[in-house]
Amino acid sequence: MSTSSAPQHSELPPPKVEDLGDGIFAYIQLDGSWGLNNTGFLVGSDAVTVIDTCFTERRTRTFLDAIRRVTTLPLRTLINTHHHGDHTHGNYLLPTATIIGHELCREEAIASGHAAAALFPGVDWGTIEIAPPFVTIQERLNLYVDDLKVELKHVGPAHTTNDVIAWIPQRKVLFTGDVIFNGGTPFAAMGSVAGWLEALEMLRALEPETIVPGHGPLCGPKVIDEVADYLRFVQETARKGLEAGLTPIQTAQQTDLGRFSHWLDQERLVANLHRAYSELHDEPRGAPLPLANVMLDMVAYNGGKMPRCLA
Repeated sequence: MSTSSAPQHSELPPPKVEDLGDGIFAYIQLDGSWGLNNTGFLVGSDAVTVIDTCFTERRTRTFLDAIRRVTTLPLRTLINTHHHGDHTHGNYLLPTATIIGHELCREEAIASGHAAAALFPGVDWGTIEIAPPFVTIQERLNLYVDDLKVELKHVGPAHTTNDVIAWIPQRKVLFTGDVIFNGGTPFAAMGSVAGWLEALEMLRALEPETIVPGHGPLCGPKVIDEVADYLRFVQETARKGLEAGLTPIQTAQQTDLGRFSHWLDQERLVANLHRAYSELHDEPRGAPLPLANVMLDMVAYNGGKMPRCLA
């Protein structure tokens, strides 16, 4: 099932609903680069539970239209996997839903507001109203869609300080948010490289069979190893760069990405090195970085071009 209402670019397929069985659906927006996130929804006997929204008004409305082609039941619950705008900007379009997220997700969503507009000035945002979670968790929460248990677990700091995964043990289905990028470069500027590696071990221990990543195609558990390999590559690259007296941007410019060179959004290497340098300096995991400087370094790595965002 696909839809073409969202803005399309010649190189992009339309968003697609993937039926995972037993009322579990993934909504996939390829190619999965900046702003093109995945979401999901679970259909019960009397209501729908939604996992994340989208970056722009139009993309979220297209997602909601896709849900309506599956069911007309009310959208009663909305889970946010973390605070970034590509997963929360559309929250306000579910006005009757209970919005659940980590306590820090609420704080960061309020604090950051619509900061993404400055990073991606060419995006057609439509109307964006910030609607943060108003039911918050610290470590874990179980919710039920009829008899189907959905386990919400905080695994941050990883991609951010407030990452929450949604694990459906009866079906071995895992919605990871941006703890997993499939075919795209991970982004740890607002989280922790070391913490992310620990989070991946938590995911591996669940033994999922189907993973809905935050970005990229549906996948299996092998992608956990791929993300872990990249993060260890970042740590080792940062260690060598720091020992050589190089800045993160200098280190990135001298680094051969090797087997990761085909991944989308390669400029994130610079941001990840900033985070890895911070951890090598024994700064706390998830400690704020000077994000304006990080962004300028990513632009410099791109030869003066802003990151590619087709949202």
